[in-house]
Amino acid sequence: MKQIIQQIKNLESINSLSKHEQLVQGIINAIDEKVVTKGDLLPSVNTFISELGFARETIAKAYKELVHRGIIESKNRLGYFVATNDVKQELKVALLIFAFDIFQETFYENFRKGLGKNIQLDIFFHHNNFDTFESIVQNIKGKYGMFVIAPIPSKKTPAVLKQLPTNRVLLVDRFIETDEDYNYVAQEFGDSSYNAFVQLKDKIKKYDEIIFFFKPSSAEPDEILNSFKRFMKDYDIKGVIKEEYVSGSLEKGKVYFTIHNLELWEMLKDSKIKGLKIGSDIGFISHNDDIVKEIIFDGVTTFSTDFSEMGKKAANFVLNRKKIQEIVPTILVDRNSL
Repeated sequence: MKQIIQQIKNLESINSLSKHEQLVQGIINAIDEKVVTKGDLLPSVNTFISELGFARETIAKAYKELVHRGIIESKNRLGYFVATNDVKQELKVALLIFAFDIFQETFYENFRKGLGKNIQLDIFFHHNNFDTFESIVQNIKGKYGMFVIAPIPSKKTPAVLKQLPTNRVLLVDRFIETDEDYNYVAQEFGDSSYNAFVQLKDKIKKYDEIIFFFKPSSAEPDEILNSFKRFMKDYDIKGVIKEEYVSGSLEKGKVYFTIHNLELWEMLKDSKIKGLKIGSDIGFISHNDDIVKEIIFDGVTTFSTDFSEMGKKAANFVLNRKKIQEIVPTILVDRNSL
């Protein structure tokens, strides 16, 4: 009984939770953590009143909700008992990611499909804004059974994540170093980007210069920038780094690399306007693959992790809770744009 009470007390510091929500989530957590199991007797209403000081109506409301959801059952004159160990059917999952680009939509669709119909999934976006990220974490803590999070690469991020129970957090997309032993399904940017550039070096050398558009202090990974610089130095490649593409500035004899789809679409449009033949007059490399890049202009060369696989692995972790710490490989797709 004391362990169940403690599970509920662990949620007291979360101001955004009502007493009713603390009781419901605390009991679900107790079952999920195997503090109690199917058939076990739960504390009486009077015990909760004595230990927690909650109103009788609040406790009765929480028990009524759990009975309605099939998680506990009431036996006449005997009390409330755990009805199932499978609380996953009532699991609420919070998904916190950067934004909803095409490739992240691919992750989401595979993640949502992998979870099945009986799990509630709420999605939040931080847009690489740390204040937004911190605010969302504070608002969702204690309200969900699982937290699937694409973390912002910041020294302050580990402290924010510590507000959540480590065993209920899965990091996706980005991997960050922390003192906690988090589960993760992420991509790697440094070596994978460098290896992609190296594999493309002979085609890149056909052009006079390679131009990489990179916005400092953005969601773009610094590891890709560092890999690009390393590649140019190691293979004596002439290239420059610019913050953004200026409409109409496309030049023959250049190969352009961008992480942003909107820049890519703008450049492809300009190449058509200027009558430049892609793959000979001008070249393009893009980060993060999708079906559009497979089709448009006979295909754009990309290197990208498999976001569909990442989504499937994330869903599998939520359902089965088997420890996972995996980097999803990056795949180079060499198409006609070089």
